[in-house]
Amino acid sequence: MSVLTLFRDRRSGFLAAAAVAALLVTGCAQGSEGDPGADATGPSSPSAPFATTGPSANPSNPAPGPAIESADSQVPMEESVPVSVRIPAIGAQSELLHLGLREDRTLDVPPGIPGSPASWYNQSPTPGERGPAVLLGHVNATDGGPGVFAGLRDLAPGDTIEVAREDGSTAVFTVERAEQYSKDSFDTQAVYGNTERPELRLITCDGYNTFTGEFDDNYVVFATLVG
Repeated sequence: MSVLTLFRDRRSGFLAAAAVAALLVTGCAQGSEGDPGADATGPSSPSAPFATTGPSANPSNPAPGPAIESADSQVPMEESVPVSVRIPAIGAQSELLHLGLREDRTLDVPPGIPGSPASWYNQSPTPGERGPAVLLGHVNATDGGPGVFAGLRDLAPGDTIEVAREDGSTAVFTVERAEQYSKDSFDTQAVYGNTERPELRLITCDGYNTFTGEFDDNYVVFATLVG
């Protein structure tokens, strides 16, 4: 298993990668044979009280979003930790856990509770700051249903992603593109490399292998901050 080793460049506020080959989401589902909807990401976390609405929610009746106070795509926002994410186009919304690295320096992932809340990688810039903020979410859930990021493949360029922040503002991003990467050849620089503008990465698992019951790939959505 390749190891993801990341650190925050405090001088620039960007996320830097110290490994070229990275297994990004190591806690993806190991479902029952032929069933990518069954997740074995680990025990439920009683300390995580977040209610998560995945893509199964009715997109025609989304929950009301917070007031939008974003910035121009070339003007970074001040640092403020994220509290929730909302993706209207796929009817997804979630409170955000704040997770870092495991002892083995691999990236920690949200616990495998049904509907898994998404998480912000806490050594990446806060959403709206200059650089690539990173949000992680499962593609499926332990109860056999969809995970919070199950609908990422349905996003199209121009769709919006809203990240509510602790200071009361909302960083609003638009989708630019998406890429599927094998975990054995993950493009660390493209996903984590320094950027001149505030950007966002949404990352989940993809490429379900019916023979192993595991996901072989990661799916990454690239988005940029807009006014």
